[in-house]
Amino acid sequence: MKAELVVVNGPLAGTRYDLSRGDVFIGRDPNAKVRLADPDVIWRHCQIKQQGGRFLIVDLRSPIGTYVNGMRSAERWLEDRDQIGVGATILMFRSGDAGADETANTNTETKPVLLAACSMVFLFRALAAAVAEAGSQTGLLQGQIVRLISDLVPAEEGALLLGSTAPELLARYDGSAPRKREDFTRSVPRIIEEGAIHDAETNVIGVPLYLTGVLRGIILVRVPDRETERLNAHLDTLTAIASLASVGFEANREVETLKEVNSFLQEQISTNTGIVGSSPAIRALLSRIDRVAPQNVTVLVTGESGTGKELIARAIHNKSPRNACNFVAVNCAAVNETLFESELFGHEKGAFTGAIATRKGSFERAQNGTIFLDEIGELPLVSQPKLLRVLQEKEFERVGGTQVYPLDVRVIAATNRDLTEDVRTGKFREDLYHRLNVVRIKSPALRERKEDIPVLARFFLQRAAERVKRQVQGFSPEAEEMLMGHSWPGNVRELENAMEHAAVLGDSEWVMPDDLPESFSGPAPNEEENSARYHESVDQARREAILDAYVKGDGDYKEAAAILKLHPNYLLRLVRNLNLRDEIKKRLNDSKK
Repeated sequence: MKAELVVVNGPLAGTRYDLSRGDVFIGRDPNAKVRLADPDVIWRHCQIKQQGGRFLIVDLRSPIGTYVNGMRSAERWLEDRDQIGVGATILMFRSGDAGADETANTNTETKPVLLAACSMVFLFRALAAAVAEAGSQTGLLQGQIVRLISDLVPAEEGALLLGSTAPELLARYDGSAPRKREDFTRSVPRIIEEGAIHDAETNVIGVPLYLTGVLRGIILVRVPDRETERLNAHLDTLTAIASLASVGFEANREVETLKEVNSFLQEQISTNTGIVGSSPAIRALLSRIDRVAPQNVTVLVTGESGTGKELIARAIHNKSPRNACNFVAVNCAAVNETLFESELFGHEKGAFTGAIATRKGSFERAQNGTIFLDEIGELPLVSQPKLLRVLQEKEFERVGGTQVYPLDVRVIAATNRDLTEDVRTGKFREDLYHRLNVVRIKSPALRERKEDIPVLARFFLQRAAERVKRQVQGFSPEAEEMLMGHSWPGNVRELENAMEHAAVLGDSEWVMPDDLPESFSGPAPNEEENSARYHESVDQARREAILDAYVKGDGDYKEAAAILKLHPNYLLRLVRNLNLRDEIKKRLNDSKK
């Protein structure tokens, strides 16, 4: 019997692949031996190499990983009946050690049974979700597994045991045949030590049950005497059922975990602000929000662009007694001056050309809640008296209407301008300024809380990586140093955009300096006239340092990277960007003369 892969779950279920003819690639590559049409699987996802009669599976740096018996594995020697997970497909490895007399039985008996077993995976997933919703996590699922065994494997008796060292019998199937033999659960210690077994003397077959790569249980079956010659085929079927049982238990556990997380988030939602950081500046900000939120006062949020002023406004609203009602945000800089009243206070049908229906304005939609007037300093001077009147009188009229509507709304305004200077120069009404500036909260600039940069960067990087379906471990020391040394004129918004840039353009598990926007390494605006000379000097210094490191490292790029204290991948990228390959070869040849 030759070594082979048998697909036990997925669109190719039942397909077999011979492993005796060289290395095997698995992925979406049309030339791959095992071609999978799965969007989560990369072009060449993993490879199985034959070395000295053994088989080694190697993950080819895939984002979602390659799993063996439920455990993510970069490299692993395969053992007979190991379960390999690649995306939504599960393959079983057969080492080819079984006798040739069993081959015919395997070919004729296993394939249709495996297909039937694999079709049950969807039932397991649906059952796990249903059981979790019903609040009974394991009982029904255990019974269904034992019932599946009895349907697909001729059995006098069967059992499901959970536990890694002393498994506990949780579900049992008793066939119609009288049991006159010794308790077949005596085979449990052997399975724990050796793995899957088939015992021709007792007609017992058994397989381990893996959850997240760890032995968590055992499935046992005793087949009738008439099925003794097919023990190996039935063991294959039982192995497939074990992999599906793992799917069911894992899905059930994930649903339970999600329920716990959701419950926790529901408890925390009333106090969560979404403001990330633990610096003194952020702790002072959160303390001020906590004091201001319960009070029904107007708040003016000030701070530079990109510091998260709307986030502060939402936090005040969420912590206030008005949090059950609407939070309505209005960008005053984007409101057309001629439509200002209509946007904020609404209009009646026919009030002007194009008013084909009655429309509620922002204030009316925020009734009993909070209205956030962002960039209030950009509000045209002609519109300011109309806003002041509404704030003073706490009532409004729709454009084209005569009915006066009472207004109960909390106002939070925000600006990145110096309103006191605008009042002095006549660009902003002083009475409106005092009406808005009852309580002031300053949003700190990112350079004022640099200790928050690493945690914010990781937060935004992870979120961006998830969107582009890329796995990122973190930042190289050089990239993190650049993040901490940057002046951040765009504040948190600039940081978020920089992480989006790094997630999209990076090509390794770590963010490198070259993955960051060009503004991180470019000269300041007042240095533009010297930028050409500056970059030329920097590049030349880089070239010489890299060439010397390669000579000292005898041409080994990893040694050179260690000398330069750089990540090896980053060094290779520098060599490519600076076109140094030919110069490195020449320098190495010269050094050996």
